[in-house]
Amino acid sequence: MTSHAQERIKKARLKVSQAQARLEALSARAAAHERKADTRRKIILGGLLLDAASKDTRYKGILDALLQRISREADRRPFDGWEPSKPTTID
Repeated sequence: MTSHAQERIKKARLKVSQAQARLEALSARAAAHERKADTRRKIILGGLLLDAASKDTRYKGILDALLQRISREADRRPFDGWEPSKPTTID
């Protein structure tokens, strides 16, 4: 092969590796964005559930059932000694 052809191959490989790096960076940003959106959804839904459980015994029952489903000790610890607000209405 001529040195000109080798130089063209080298440049093409560099462009491919740069494009791959850009793709990886874009993928990482998209994944981070989705994780943040998922966390926000969970926080909002958790707040809604806590609010509903403090106002309605049906939701209080659902919250109690969900708390019973926590199986990992590390996940259970933040709830030790914690009780949600008592519902202000009764079914």
